[in-house]
Amino acid sequence: MKKVLVILADGFEEIEAVTVIDILRRAEIDTVTCSLKAGLVESARGMCVQADTEISKIDSDDYDMIVLPGGSLGAKNIDGNEQVRNIVEKYNREEKFIAAICAAPYILAKSGLIKDCMMTCYPAYKGIVEQVCDYQVAEVVVDEHIITSRGPATAPEFAFTLVELLKSDEAAQELREAMLYDLK
Repeated sequence: MKKVLVILADGFEEIEAVTVIDILRRAEIDTVTCSLKAGLVESARGMCVQADTEISKIDSDDYDMIVLPGGSLGAKNIDGNEQVRNIVEKYNREEKFIAAICAAPYILAKSGLIKDCMMTCYPAYKGIVEQVCDYQVAEVVVDEHIITSRGPATAPEFAFTLVELLKSDEAAQELREAMLYDLK
């Protein structure tokens, strides 16, 4: 079974984190939330959550994907964490999945961790991303093992794309239908 690590830092964007966690778990993908510190993690709008584990307690070899939710403050806090940076560098070398949404893709671009790939992000961070990557205006961009998305409204499609990559197109489509996502 595939296993995903979702990083929760103070200031995380609720929709981007919780939607991804919910959809991955509905798809029966082992999804572990991980805080950068002990105790509760406070979201951008004051929602406090208890992560499953702390960054100091994980073995990154146990996971197939890392997910970085956005939120300006959340992304800034992730950016300042050396353990997350080390995981992202390792996953990039090993071509393991790295998924980032909203403000989080700028972390990958500005740090030089990810270069010369297609990427999207929240429009306010476009200038940073396009300096080192081929910025795309799309809900979700997949470039080999790098998956990026634009913001809160794109979180469901981002999560379904992760299901497609980790399981199958069919599993993602069945889940879309079960959740009434594709109703017109």
